Amino acid sequence: MSLLTEQIIASLTDNAISGKAEYFPRFFKSGQGEYGEGDKFLGVIVPEQRKVAKAVYKEITLDEIEELLHDTYHEVRLTALFILVYRYQKLKSDHDRKQLVDFYLNNLDYVNNWDLVDSSCHQILGHYYLEKEKTLFYTLADSGHLWRQRTAMISSYYWIKRGSYDDALRLAEKLIDHPHDLIHKAVGWMLREIGNKDFEVELEFLRKHYSTMPRTALRYAIEKFEPSLRRLFLNGSL
Repeated sequence: MSLLTEQIIASLTDNAISGKAEYFPRFFKSGQGEYGEGDKFLGVIVPEQRKVAKAVYKEITLDEIEELLHDTYHEVRLTALFILVYRYQKLKSDHDRKQLVDFYLNNLDYVNNWDLVDSSCHQILGHYYLEKEKTLFYTLADSGHLWRQRTAMISSYYWIKRGSYDDALRLAEKLIDHPHDLIHKAVGWMLREIGNKDFEVELEFLRKHYSTMPRTALRYAIEKFEPSLRRLFLNGSL
C-alpha cells in the first residue's frame, strides 16, 4: 500500500463516528444472508468522504485508486469511487475517458452496494455511453448479478436527464420482473425521472405494465403523480 493510500485511510478513520459504525451495517444490510453480507464499516459520513476525495483526486494514481477500491471497508471503496468520478469529470478527451471507463468496468466487482453503484455509474458509464452503442448495459442487465443489473439501470439516469429515454425504457422492461426490491426501486426511480422530463412517455409505459409490475417499482414510479391519478394506478382502475 502506498503512502498516499495509507494517509487517505487514516484520514477516513480519524473521521469515523462510532454510532455510525454501529448503524451502517443495519442500514446497508451487511448481515448474514442480506444483500451486503460481510461488508465492513468505519462509520464515516459521505461529506467527509467527499472532502478527502476532492483533496487527492488530481494526484492519486489509478493503482492507488484500485488499492482503495479493493479495501474491505465500505467507506474506503466509496471514497475511491468519488475520486474516480472527480477525475473523470475533469477529463477532456474520449481517449482518457475510455481509460477510466475500462478501469471502472474492470473493478466492477467492488462496486458492490447500492450507494456505490448510484454514486458512480451514471456519472462515468452513463456519460461516456450517452451517444455510443449501449450493448454493455443489456449485457449487465442479463448478467443475473444484482449490482451489475442495478448499474445497468442507474446508468440510464444520465441519458434521461438529457432527454434520451429509449434505452432506459428497454432496460426497465427487461428488469421489471426482477425478484429483488433494489431493482424494483431502481426501475421505479428511473421511470419517475423520465416522467419528470416527459410525463406522457412515463404514462404510456405504465399503462402497459402497471397491472403486472412489482408494487415497489410502481410506487416509486408514481410518487409525484397527482393523488387521484396515483390512486387509480394503485387500485388498478385505469
